[in-house]
Amino acid sequence: QVELVESGGGLVQAGGSLRLSCAAFGRSFSSTAMGWYRQAPGKEREFVATISRSGRSTYYADSVKGRFTISRDNAKNTVYLQMNSLNTEDTAVYYCNANRPYETATMTPGPYWGQGTQVTVSS
Repeated sequence: QVELVESGGGLVQAGGSLRLSCAAFGRSFSSTAMGWYRQAPGKEREFVATISRSGRSTYYADSVKGRFTISRDNAKNTVYLQMNSLNTEDTAVYYCNANRPYETATMTPGPYWGQGTQVTVSS
């Protein structure tokens, strides 16, 4: 079982930046691919970014490529999402996601979710 706790959301003006953090509690963090997803009002939850167990491989949705960076610190059991050049379309609840240990990082979410953190971008 893995518990995920997100933090770092908030209100930011368009063009600004935020960094989200996700602390993972449980076993085998360094063996677990991690990801970020988001859900805007009235829309389905969508893939944002994922990172491999080692952190060497990352994948991004086209809508955030070049603006967002996913990273991880296995010593701290934490995954991050640095978000730059934010725009109003990035407004959503952002969710941290974990795969089962040793699964490959893909755009398909794993079974473990955090509670979400709200990101609101004002124009």
